[in-house]
Formats: sequence, C-alpha cells, structure tokens
Amino acid sequence: MAKKSFEQAMRQLEKIIQEMETGDLPLEKAMSKFEEGIRLTQFCSQKLNETEKKIQVLLKDHQGGNITFAPFEDADDIDE
Repeated sequence: MAKKSFEQAMRQLEKIIQEMETGDLPLEKAMSKFEEGIRLTQFCSQKLNETEKKIQVLLKDHQGGNITFAPFEDADDIDE
C-alpha cells in the first residue's frame, strides 16, 4: 500500500464492507474483497499502533516539562 493514508484505507474498507453486506458478490469476488479487507485492516492497525507510540513518547516527555518529538521506534527504550 504505497503512500496510502489511514483515512483512505478506512474509506476503502468501509466500501468493501458495504459491498459484502449486500450479499450480491460471487464467491470468488467476495473472497478477493475479504482478503483486501484483511490487508486494509492490518494497515490501519499498524498506523494506529505507530500513532499511539508517538503519543506515548510525546506525553512522557511532556511530563518532564519539555514537549519534543521522538521516533516511535524509541518508545520502548524510554524508562518508565
């Protein structure tokens, strides 16, 4: 998913859900849509996890009196 935003992925996922809820899709197309939905769900979950880690880093540093950004990969390395 090259350069897809969280919002774009969510809109695409909502469209897939609507299509599948109609029940009018042939089995092969429904399976294809289901697989695409799973990929989009994983993408959105990853984006949410990344955002949560960034917020945790930001809040942790804010408690010390400074507001700065840090790479989310370092969030696990910060002392509690």
